[in-house]
Amino acid sequence: MITIKNNNEIAKMRESNRIVGLLLHKLDDIVKPGISTYDIDKFADELIRNEAGKPAFKGYYIPGLPPFPAAVCSSVNSCIVHGIPSKKKILQEGDIIGIDVGVYKNGYYGDAAKTFQVGKISEQAAVLMAVTREALKRGISQARDGARVGDISHAIGSYVMSQGYFVADNLTGHGIGTSLHEDPIVPNFGVKGKGPRLRKGMTIAIEPMVNIGTNRVIENGWEFYVADGSLSAHFEHTILITENEAELLTEY
Repeated sequence: MITIKNNNEIAKMRESNRIVGLLLHKLDDIVKPGISTYDIDKFADELIRNEAGKPAFKGYYIPGLPPFPAAVCSSVNSCIVHGIPSKKKILQEGDIIGIDVGVYKNGYYGDAAKTFQVGKISEQAAVLMAVTREALKRGISQARDGARVGDISHAIGSYVMSQGYFVADNLTGHGIGTSLHEDPIVPNFGVKGKGPRLRKGMTIAIEPMVNIGTNRVIENGWEFYVADGSLSAHFEHTILITENEAELLTEY
């Protein structure tokens, strides 16, 4: 069921998403060569709790898998999403890493993701990140009262394809509120004018996941990888649908 938030609920959504945006901003100074993804996760967990929130991903459960063990998903290079932090995973010069984070506070969730460069990266990686960031921007530009989910999906997918890249199979954005994942599903490709109608007061997470070599993915437990081992990037904002331009709840 798609939910419309009232002013009190929107205020709570702003707060949980503020913490998400703050964390992703702070990570600009944390993500660098030599740090482990475990240390990134530890920093994130402490910041979220210091802001009186709870890490939304830690303990998250889906049938067939153990509960997710960390505060963030840390997805390096060919890992698309849901990478599990580890003391053994040390970031190297030239890596890219997608950090996805959720926060729960006052009964409401926030969710966003950002891909970071680790030191100096290749031009190929830089262009991939730029294309993914632009795809998110184009998707958000279509999100307003009266539009349809397909307008967002088409804006993302058609742009990614025009640049010669691939949207990862079966990985989508979603509604968000009192649950981390709510209706509607927000695919990263689709048909303009199709899908559920967007209404003022809806909150949704839009998150293009873009691969260089193929749309195909390989699942390994929680983690999703590009099937051909090429690079993947991920950017996400939680937004509020308004009469005009969407409000970016997770923007710092």
